[in-house]
Amino acid sequence: MAEQRRRARRGAATALATLLAAGVLVACDGQEDPTPAPTPTPRPPAETIELTFGAYGSEAEVEAFRGVVDTYNDSLEGVEVTLEAFPDAEALAQEVRDGDTPPDVFLLSRADLDETIAAGRSTPLGELVDERGVDFGDGYSRDSVLAFAADGDQQCMPYGSSPMVVYYNTALVDFERMAERGLDAPVPDEETGDIERFTFDQFRAAAQFASRPRRGTKGVYVEPTLRGLAPFVYSGGGQLFDDNGEPTSLAFSSDDTREALAPTLELLRDPAVTLTDEQLAEATPLEWFARGRLAMVPGFRSATPALREQEGLDFDVLPMPVIDDAVTTGDLTGLCISSETGAQAAAADFLVYLVSAEAVSRVSAQGYLVPANLEVASSADFQQPGQLPEHAQVFTDSIDDLLLLPLIESYADLEQAVRAPLRQLFTTPVPDVEALTTQIDEQSRTVLDPEGLESESPSDEASEDAGDEASETP
Repeated sequence: MAEQRRRARRGAATALATLLAAGVLVACDGQEDPTPAPTPTPRPPAETIELTFGAYGSEAEVEAFRGVVDTYNDSLEGVEVTLEAFPDAEALAQEVRDGDTPPDVFLLSRADLDETIAAGRSTPLGELVDERGVDFGDGYSRDSVLAFAADGDQQCMPYGSSPMVVYYNTALVDFERMAERGLDAPVPDEETGDIERFTFDQFRAAAQFASRPRRGTKGVYVEPTLRGLAPFVYSGGGQLFDDNGEPTSLAFSSDDTREALAPTLELLRDPAVTLTDEQLAEATPLEWFARGRLAMVPGFRSATPALREQEGLDFDVLPMPVIDDAVTTGDLTGLCISSETGAQAAAADFLVYLVSAEAVSRVSAQGYLVPANLEVASSADFQQPGQLPEHAQVFTDSIDDLLLLPLIESYADLEQAVRAPLRQLFTTPVPDVEALTTQIDEQSRTVLDPEGLESESPSDEASEDAGDEASETP
């Protein structure tokens, strides 16, 4: 398309030069001047290409996106981009999949990638970005690039990363004082002050140290969800799913996962160190943390701007606790081009601008985004020295330990299906772990493998039960 436009422009320029030359010719040998060439009829300027850009985020992020769009529009004639803001990732993904006029360029959570591709709503980007000189090799981590690759092509450009880390109150969790008391505390690097490894034993010691009944403080809260437990399960050598490619069940009843859950649940069930139901009914864990009454809470970069606004709150971040291996979970976002766009070349030009260091820095400076662009991730626009958290590089370092969960149709449905037994693991003083983990796996199949459940006829199950009873009969 771009080459056709260039050829058209060259052709128009040649024709105009010929007309100008003809207009200044004079007759020779006394002949009268020829009739002047007619003046070309003025043509209206080429129609402006109109594009839409679908994005979501906080008000500050949306305003940053709007500024990026305005800058692009001001710098280029013939293209007009309009920002379409959506309340969240799910709303935008649904518009892309089901809307009559999806945005030409859109932000997409990796969790929605499979459904978007299945609906035929994304344009493969390989050739489009190659033609525009986008550098995958040095500009992005290999994992972030592969996360948005499918069907032998790049489906979206990596844009943001969101690894889970531990936010901690530096007044309640004082590692120097812990060390002085002989408690297990991480030792910062002498030169950088960084804490590169935070073991589960240190995590437990910090939670117990910060829990002070007289001061009304608790040590830690981890939400009783799959997302909350995932880093601990994988770090301890367990698995969340029976298959990471095409899961048909959760894997909580496996020996490895039960073993990984043991130390985690022992700590998170302790009412002396974690929030009670009454406290959770009063405020969210992040609100308790902001009040200075909760010492540690796992979270994402998006929580940073709001925490900075809390007067008197001093906080920093640590990597997720390590049981056996360093593992965290989270989400990635990418920028994609709609298969429905009528201006693919213009959309590709705009996408390349969106992933440039200039544009990403502008959004990253708001404090919510962990950029996939490695140049910006190491810059002051993201690290933001002089602002909390002091060790923002924990976010970028944690990307190396980010384990991407399988792409399934709806994590919300899966969380709901196993919510009750999962919560019992956290709240029952002495739970029947074997029974509850088995129940979790069975109920997960209603979402992950409903067809398999339907194919298991009652008569088959009755036969299996009868066989089991027979084998137990002396």
